[in-house]
Amino acid sequence: MARASFRHAGAVAAVILALFAGSSAGAEGAQTRVFACEPEWASLARTIGDADVEVFSATTESQDPHHIRARPGLIAQIRHAQLVFCSGAGLEVGWLPILMQRGAAAGVQPGTAGYLMAADHVEVIEKPVVVDRSHGDIHPEGNPHVHLDPRNIPRVARELAQRLAQIDPANADRYQARFAAFDQEWSRLLDAWEARAKPLQGLPVVVHHKSWSYLIRWLGLREGATLEPKPGVPPTASHLQGLLERLRGDPPAAVIRSQIDSPAPAQWLAEKTGVPHIEFPFTVARDAGPGALADLFAGILDRLEKVSTNP
Repeated sequence: MARASFRHAGAVAAVILALFAGSSAGAEGAQTRVFACEPEWASLARTIGDADVEVFSATTESQDPHHIRARPGLIAQIRHAQLVFCSGAGLEVGWLPILMQRGAAAGVQPGTAGYLMAADHVEVIEKPVVVDRSHGDIHPEGNPHVHLDPRNIPRVARELAQRLAQIDPANADRYQARFAAFDQEWSRLLDAWEARAKPLQGLPVVVHHKSWSYLIRWLGLREGATLEPKPGVPPTASHLQGLLERLRGDPPAAVIRSQIDSPAPAQWLAEKTGVPHIEFPFTVARDAGPGALADLFAGILDRLEKVSTNP
């Protein structure tokens, strides 16, 4: 019974909307404009900001945020932003600095209330000791995919509410009240997810890219191998053959990739090892509203539970 209640995006949304229905209906003045680099942060901004914010996501769920072009349309969007909300830790290093230089206002520059990088407010893992391009596409600041540990979400949400309150003090109480409701509901969901996840601890998996490290650490999964020989380097036939030989004595429960990864390597290894090949959602839809992040983690758990119970 508990499981079914976590499979729908309305789990968080219903609570927040019920508590604050009408709280923004009489809001005066213009909405605070939020430029989010990724859909997960756009969704969180809509959850905490509700009708008091206007949110634009620079990327979609089908785009790799490492590789985005600083297009004129994005420059135009960031020019009007009052809050720039991104992952940070170098994820957007190839395009965000260009947008900031060409279009961003003074109020959203680094060091201001209008510049919020999620990675600055959580524990970042996998910080390299040596930064060398020969090691692949590594991030000097560490792994930037912090949204895939659900324990990080309320930490970022708290900071988001504080920043919105600074930028838009007239609605500060509303931002803080929405965060309080969100935090309470997220804590309840997190307890339930972790109870579901206990049987998954130690489950061996192969991943395409190191993007799943936060999720693996949270769930206690065992990463048996990575399809990429180095971060961001596509797997070669010889590398995959070597993985296959190595995994014969210790087969994974599943081969995992995201929708932005090439399916061919995962499909090949899954067929050769006789295990499932699973596409995990890496983020939420570009226009997703309150509750979508809860649905993301519930959906991942659903897929892993099927693998663990059907070896």
